[in-house]
Amino acid sequence: MSGLFISFEGNDGAGKSTQAELLKKHLSEEGFSCCLFREPGGTDISEKIREIILDNANYKMKHLTEAYLYAAARCQLVREKIMPALKGGQIVICDRFLDSSLVYQGIGRGLGTDIVKDINKYAVGSLKPDLTFFLHLDPAEAINRHKDERELDRMENQKAYFHNRVYRGFLDIAHGESERIVTVEANRPLKVISAEIARIIDSFINGRGLQNEQLKRFFGQ
Repeated sequence: MSGLFISFEGNDGAGKSTQAELLKKHLSEEGFSCCLFREPGGTDISEKIREIILDNANYKMKHLTEAYLYAAARCQLVREKIMPALKGGQIVICDRFLDSSLVYQGIGRGLGTDIVKDINKYAVGSLKPDLTFFLHLDPAEAINRHKDERELDRMENQKAYFHNRVYRGFLDIAHGESERIVTVEANRPLKVISAEIARIIDSFINGRGLQNEQLKRFFGQ
């Protein structure tokens, strides 16, 4: 596999989607072949699963059902889009990946990260992002960003204590995997954040901070 896999993580409303789009634009302007997907979603099947997960009418959904639905959407995305793109040498940017399930369902829902890892074992195999940007923003502020823009979906509509647990979960994972996850303060102007992310990814691609195996993988050696 010769591509590069980048993911964006953080609480709902932290600005992941916007920054992922800006990074794709930056990399394309630099001459890289790259693609952007969102989770859950990214394929026809995964988008239909997304509708089920986020529909406020599905308030009776069990936590374990939710975890399996996320894994199913991810499985389709990985096999239909992400793996072929990486094998083709592209840079893949994903708006959320497995870290979100570990935090939202494993920690936020209280299922435990081990159970979520087991559920996703066959969905993603050993696939893991080479680099993850965690957009750090207070959960209350993150949700407030969307309140006046549109109706909140089923996940965004969860109680404050849930979003706080998710926030703390992201902090724990970012601290535990600091070699992969870069924390970016998201309470700043959009252009300042995107410029920082661009500098980090440019340095990453140029080889600074990459491990030997990652270098071999990215350059197809």
